[in-house]
Amino acid sequence: MTTEIAADARAVAVTGKAASRINAVMAQEPPGSMLRVSVAGGGCSGFQYIFDVDRETAPGDLVIERDGATVLIDATSLDLLAGCTIDFVDDLVGQSFKVTNPNATASCGCGTSFAI
Repeated sequence: MTTEIAADARAVAVTGKAASRINAVMAQEPPGSMLRVSVAGGGCSGFQYIFDVDRETAPGDLVIERDGATVLIDATSLDLLAGCTIDFVDDLVGQSFKVTNPNATASCGCGTSFAI
């Protein structure tokens, strides 16, 4: 299996806050667990972000490492996530990962789905 490390215009950024939260979540998972971020059809705006725990990389995965946290993005989802930033927010509404996606032309109020 081959993997890629983000190094071009399609790169996805992971903030320090997101890395810290990923590390906290993965501490409760089996050793070697990583966060997989993908895009699926659905949600109120057409596409939705999916966050899963995965133990293995797949061929073509983009592998992003930040402060000990590892994020995986499959090649198909990368087309929709290229140039985005993954952050973690903790506000009055709750805690969640937030994706700032420059490719999105619209998004829902809760920020979990988007349109292109």
